[in-house]
Amino acid sequence: MHEKGDFLDRLTRLTERYLTRRKRIARIKQEKQKNKNIVIDWLEAFIWAAGMVLLINQYLVQAYTIPSGSMIDTLRINDHIFVNKLIFGPEVLPGLVKLPSPFKPKRNDVIIFENPSYSSRGTVFDIAQRIIYMLTLSFVDIDKDESGQPSVHLLIKRAVGTAGDTFVLDRGEFRIRFAGEDRYVDERAFNAARGWTHNLSRLMDDQAYEVLEAAGKVTAYRNLGLRPDQSLIDKALPINTFLYKDYIAQEQFRLARLRKMQPHNSQYRMLLSRLRSGWYVPEGRILPLGDNRDNSNDGRYFGPVSHTKILGKGGVIFWPLTRIGLIR
Repeated sequence: MHEKGDFLDRLTRLTERYLTRRKRIARIKQEKQKNKNIVIDWLEAFIWAAGMVLLINQYLVQAYTIPSGSMIDTLRINDHIFVNKLIFGPEVLPGLVKLPSPFKPKRNDVIIFENPSYSSRGTVFDIAQRIIYMLTLSFVDIDKDESGQPSVHLLIKRAVGTAGDTFVLDRGEFRIRFAGEDRYVDERAFNAARGWTHNLSRLMDDQAYEVLEAAGKVTAYRNLGLRPDQSLIDKALPINTFLYKDYIAQEQFRLARLRKMQPHNSQYRMLLSRLRSGWYVPEGRILPLGDNRDNSNDGRYFGPVSHTKILGKGGVIFWPLTRIGLIR
């Protein structure tokens, strides 16, 4: 009984000592907090909050503002959206290796990915840019291009092509040959058969392509140092008023005319064949295209994008209030 009493006494003293120490530490913190400059206190809280937001943006969910009309009508300029960064495996640090994920981008997903034409200045710069951008409430962006405008680091498009697909363009409309198939199908018909309701916006009509064809032929004549007929020049003149142009179709028209005028020229034959053969999507890549087909810098110009460069999937539109909803 005596030993039991000694044990309880020691336990009581240790407990009292621990509680006294906790109270003393808490009192010291309170005194320090009273003496702390309110501005420093506010800055510490703000920096901590910004750090938490950066971690969430990097690994879980990122807020993103739509900068252009390339995804109209699915997404509109100045729509504010949340992007799921976790689903395809987030980057450990900006520009570095991604964490593994069992999920891969699927056909028809709206994806956000690194702009293939973006030149990163390194991981340290990317982290610094994000911190400064957050701490200044997005007023200061140190990542500028040569003209002083904010660099386009990320793009958001729809995953239209997957591994094994081949795409060809006919006056701005896509036809697809899927892996293992021997015929092409119309993209719009394919989407309709699967109940996909997103709109593929077009800003050019058949009459516009007649002008593009004339402009391509005029350019071909001039490439060979020849003067085209005035009637052809007149037909091509409206192209100067076009806000949007199908540069791929115009180039096809130019090369087709050059090929016809100089059938012995292997370079024209090769270039035309390359354009007409379209795009093939290799394993581990996605062909991203904008829903607004005549106003989109997408896979038609930079080719299929590696899964390792795809950073997330469009989740929801959260602003403006009239646009709130899932991204489909």
